[in-house]
Amino acid sequence: MSVTSADAHARRSSWGTGVGRLTAGVALLTAVALLPWLSGTDPALTVLRARSADQDPTPAQLATVREQLGLDEGPFAHLAHWLGGLLRGDAGTSWVSGEPVLPQVTTAFAVSVTLMLGVLLVTVAVAALVCTRTLYLGSRRRLRRARAGIAAAVLAALPKFLLAALLATVCGVWLGWFPSSGWEGPASMVLPALALGVPSGAMIGGLLDQSLPAAFNEPWARTWHACGFAPGHIARHALRRTLAGVLPQLLPTVVGLVGGTVAVEKIFNIPGLGRLALDAAIAQDLPPLQTATLALILLGIAAGLLIQTLRRTLLGPALRDGALPALHAPDLLRGCSTRWTAGACAVALLVLVIAGLLRDPLHVDTAARLLPPSAAHPLGTDSLGRDLLARLGHGALRTAGVALAVTAVSVLVGLLLGSAAGVSAGLVEVASTLPAVLAGLLTTAVTGPSVWGAALAVCLVGWTPYAAQAAALIEEERASGHMLASLSFGAGPRHLMRRHYLPAVLPAVLRNALLRLPTTVLVLASLGFLGLGEQQPTPEWGRLLSENQPYVELAPWTVLGPACALVLLSVVAVSGTASGRSGPGLSAGRAREGSFLGG
Repeated sequence: MSVTSADAHARRSSWGTGVGRLTAGVALLTAVALLPWLSGTDPALTVLRARSADQDPTPAQLATVREQLGLDEGPFAHLAHWLGGLLRGDAGTSWVSGEPVLPQVTTAFAVSVTLMLGVLLVTVAVAALVCTRTLYLGSRRRLRRARAGIAAAVLAALPKFLLAALLATVCGVWLGWFPSSGWEGPASMVLPALALGVPSGAMIGGLLDQSLPAAFNEPWARTWHACGFAPGHIARHALRRTLAGVLPQLLPTVVGLVGGTVAVEKIFNIPGLGRLALDAAIAQDLPPLQTATLALILLGIAAGLLIQTLRRTLLGPALRDGALPALHAPDLLRGCSTRWTAGACAVALLVLVIAGLLRDPLHVDTAARLLPPSAAHPLGTDSLGRDLLARLGHGALRTAGVALAVTAVSVLVGLLLGSAAGVSAGLVEVASTLPAVLAGLLTTAVTGPSVWGAALAVCLVGWTPYAAQAAALIEEERASGHMLASLSFGAGPRHLMRRHYLPAVLPAVLRNALLRLPTTVLVLASLGFLGLGEQQPTPEWGRLLSENQPYVELAPWTVLGPACALVLLSVVAVSGTASGRSGPGLSAGRAREGSFLGG
């Protein structure tokens, strides 16, 4: 690819990205403006109940509220009025409290961004710990066995709100190391940043750890090692090469936490933007909800621009000139311990499910509330005296089935939009900061509360990590030298997709999807817990965690079973993709010839 054509492609891509940002932003703000009218309930009734908790207001009271808020003018008139006020620096006043919106949103936004920076530090630290072994051995030409990433999968599967409750109880209340509630200074940020950053860092680190061996397998790494370059120098350049492909994951993983940390913000009583947006959405208080949504959109666009600049800086002129060397994973051996671990986790999960299926998940015994594990109840009972093992077993198929279906749809949509990166980049930036709860409220307003409505809501925001990853990998593949050779021989789009793009993108995206599988379960559960998804008394793993979270300190066994089941599911899924040898497209002869192992 010539420099001229690369510059032309970059200009077209920037125009497409700008159009995508504008389209997505307008569509989202319009959908938010329509929320009270889509829900099928009278907006005046919802606002009046939020103001005074009056469950049976008179028609005169409702008429007064409609007149005050201008609801008879319709959603589009209200949206135009709100946008006109923004141009004058006025975001309106809250329909519920009557206070100016802009100071509330500004304060909440500052809190959430500060928390996001703390989460980013923890994420980077945890990701670095996950990758330390591979960096050390790879830079010294001693990396002979591949890692299955089981430790990263376990940490990534930890429920954030459960980890938050545990840290608040142990480190905040029992030990008194850090504040367990409120937002009073830097010390208040430590525990929530750990609760959010440890799973996110494990996810980012797991993806990076799987990409590093391919960088150490490049010819320059072997040459530098033979010439006596310092291992640290080689490790830095290998990290720079692989970090560009993983960096876009920071947008949906970390930046998305600004609006998607409602549960953690509630546990630590943090006045963040997520809580503000959720409370406003439930009360159908449009001015703060629209302003908070606009703040999230602007944050996503700014973060997307920053990440794209960092990526291009890391890859350098080779990305523009089509001279980027392709990454080929080495043929590393898999240890028997990986297969044994995956097998043991699969057996344990199967035993739990079968044992639970033999019990009644709906039997209520108020005399047996919150009983600890025993022979009669191996996992204990919940707050209604229901057997947790039974509910775990009966919820397995529904939990795994819905989560896998959502993940499959999200991956497919992400791959399709990621292949059209010029348009999807703007969509990713906007959608990645949209809280799943807000998406759930929008979809539920149309479909009504149901498990498939919640699944649709998760799909609306769940495709963004896969689209960001696919777009980054396709861009790197398009800039590789062998692509120019294929094009010079007359390769068409179908051949390029089958022989170049899919092999370069699909394995990494699938592993990312499996690492995010427990997160999908928990997001579905959070929607069900708010009445937007799976309803009682249906057993479902994520819902078991959500409804028993208030009893973590009193009866920790109520959440231990479903949390362990999620971890086992994650380990089995990740280990299954890592079975056998890891060198795609590398024959044994090639592995011996260009031996990454022999140095």
